[in-house]
Amino acid sequence: MRLCVVGNLLGRNAGYVTSQGQILADLLSKEGYTVISCSSKINKLWRLLDIVWTVLWNRKNFDVLILEVYSGLNIFMSETVSFFGRILGVPMIFVLHGGNLPAFSKKYPRSVKRVLARADILVAPSTFLVRGLKHLGFPIRVIPNIVEVDNYLCRFRSKIEPRLIWMRSFHPIYNPQMAVKVLKSVRNSHPDASLVMAGLDKGLEPEIKKMAADLGLQDAIRFPGFLNHEEKIKEFSEADIYLNTNRIDNMPVAVVEACAIGLPVIATAVGGLSDLLEDGTNGMLVADEDVDGMANAVNSLLQDPELTKKLSKNGRLLAELSSWKAVRICWDELFAEIMKTKPQEQTPKDFSFLTSNK
Repeated sequence: MRLCVVGNLLGRNAGYVTSQGQILADLLSKEGYTVISCSSKINKLWRLLDIVWTVLWNRKNFDVLILEVYSGLNIFMSETVSFFGRILGVPMIFVLHGGNLPAFSKKYPRSVKRVLARADILVAPSTFLVRGLKHLGFPIRVIPNIVEVDNYLCRFRSKIEPRLIWMRSFHPIYNPQMAVKVLKSVRNSHPDASLVMAGLDKGLEPEIKKMAADLGLQDAIRFPGFLNHEEKIKEFSEADIYLNTNRIDNMPVAVVEACAIGLPVIATAVGGLSDLLEDGTNGMLVADEDVDGMANAVNSLLQDPELTKKLSKNGRLLAELSSWKAVRICWDELFAEIMKTKPQEQTPKDFSFLTSNK
């Protein structure tokens, strides 16, 4: 089968987060599928133009188009690509992402519904998105995000030290301020507690560093910046508790990565986190902005090796549900289904006037 995977594949550039679209495209290619993927252009306008050009130029070279759909300005890219995909008559699978998509769809229902109606199959990585988009009236399949768990050496924790790690972008929706406040509270009972805060700076990192200094935590918090895979493994392996302080979330890959490496996770119960984690079984959940609750959860793990061991082991089992071995089966079945329902071969629309060098 020949596939075209369309999304924001910025992870092909150094210093950018690898998207699920990029991971899926690369893994499918390794499995023998013929895969065209786009786009890694950093500039949003150039990325859109590159995507449209790639789809039209290769219109005869793929059988199925896989489109990543997010909220915000990304919906314009989804609108454009799905429009051309429908004109070309190619079967399309849309993969829905982002914890803000349900709210966005309620604010702009006509735009989102128009885009999603063009898909042959809709896929989401969590039941949270299925519930959140139910008002649009479309059936949505659940296929988990992919985490290549074999690339994460697991160390099961039991008796642990107060070594905390937080890894997301420094952006308001990820609420890095909460992690700093949690460390401050934990140090009241564990003065040696430390925190690693890693990720891309989206404008907040200087403010967080100043906040740490103002609270007297400058020597207790380390900021290593964006982590590539090897650096991530190193930092996660040396930590003992992962903090997820998001205000909005869906099925965060970073949380699954932490689980894969055996880190007990404490997360805010927002978006899809309550679907992903079961409190007290494979993670601990606290209310959004509940600094005291998260600090108390940290202290509980430090004082209860059995609870820590339980979360560590069950977290790894959770991560294995997102392994490529497990997720690939879902995609193979989906491709087989969509090809069975594919209409008889039609003459593609002629867009040569857009791609001709003459």
